[in-house]
Amino acid sequence: MKKILAAVSAIGLASMVHAQTTWDLPTGYGVNTFQTQNVQQFADDVEKLSGGKLKITLHPGGALFKQPEIKRSIQAGLVPAGEFIISGLSNENPVFGVDSIPFLATSYPAAKRLLDATKPVQGKVLAAQGVKMLFSVPWPGQSLYSVKAINSADDFKGTKMRAYNPATTKIAQMLGASPVTIQLPELGQALATGAAQNFLTSSASGADGKLYEQTKFSYPVNGWLPCNVTAVSQKAFDALDKTTQDAVLQAAAMAETRRWAKSGQINTDSINILRSNGMTIAEPSASVTNALGAIGKQMTADWAKAAGADGAAILSAYSK
Repeated sequence: MKKILAAVSAIGLASMVHAQTTWDLPTGYGVNTFQTQNVQQFADDVEKLSGGKLKITLHPGGALFKQPEIKRSIQAGLVPAGEFIISGLSNENPVFGVDSIPFLATSYPAAKRLLDATKPVQGKVLAAQGVKMLFSVPWPGQSLYSVKAINSADDFKGTKMRAYNPATTKIAQMLGASPVTIQLPELGQALATGAAQNFLTSSASGADGKLYEQTKFSYPVNGWLPCNVTAVSQKAFDALDKTTQDAVLQAAAMAETRRWAKSGQINTDSINILRSNGMTIAEPSASVTNALGAIGKQMTADWAKAAGADGAAILSAYSK
C-alpha cells in the first residue's frame, strides 16, 4: 500500500511540476507556407525551452480566426497569441503599413533597416492595446502575377486585382483595376473562377499555393517585403512565470533570426519552383515599372502625411 501511495504521490507531483499553460495561436496562412512553418518551430522551441510549462497549439489556414480578425482577437482576449500580416492593420494606424509602401524598401538589408526603425513605434502602439510584439518576419519581395501577359500599365485597366491590405487596394485603384479582397488560402480558387486576374504577392506564396496552376506570368518587381508579426496578449504574457517568459522571448528571437537569414534562399527556391512548373518569369516593361514607381512616390508622400510625427521618426531612423 505504501508503494502504491508513493507512486500516486509521485505521479501527482510530476503532474504539478509539468502542469502546462496552453495557448492557442491562430494564423491565416496554410500549413505549408514558410511563415507558418516558422511559427510552428517557434511553438516547438517554446515548449522545449520552457521544460514543457507552456504548450502552444497552432491553428493555420484561418481555421480558428480569419487573417483580418486575429489581432483584434488577441486584443479582446479571445486567444492569447496569433500571427498576422501587420500591414493589414494600416487603416487602424498608418504606422502598421510602412513595410508595404511600394519601393520604399526593396531588398533584405533595406527591409531590415526599415523594421529596426519601425518596431519601437509599432510596439508602442500595440502595447497601448494590450498586445506585445514577439517577432516579425518578411515575405520575399512582392512580385506581379497575371493570368495574361502584362505588356503595359494600360493592361491593368478594367481587370480584377486581388488585394490583401489597404496598400494593395490603393495600388489596384491607381492602376485602373478593381481591387478584390481575397485572403491567400482562397486565392487559387478565386483565380480559377475569374474572381481575380492579377495580384501582387511573394514568390513563396506563389510556389506554396501552387498558383502556377492558374497563373502563367510573373514579373519580379520586388515592390516591398511585407512582414508577418507574431504577437501575444500582454495579460497572457504577464501570467507566465519569469523563466517561461524568458523561454518565449528566446524562442521569438530565434524565430526572427532564423527566417530573416533564410528568406532570401526561400525566394530563390520559390522562383525555381514557379519556373519549373511552366510559369513565365520576365522583367516588367518600362511602362509598368514607371507606373509602379510613380505610385510608390505618391503613396510614400501620402503615408508620411497620414503617419505624422511617428511616421517622420520612422523615416528619419530608416534613412540613417
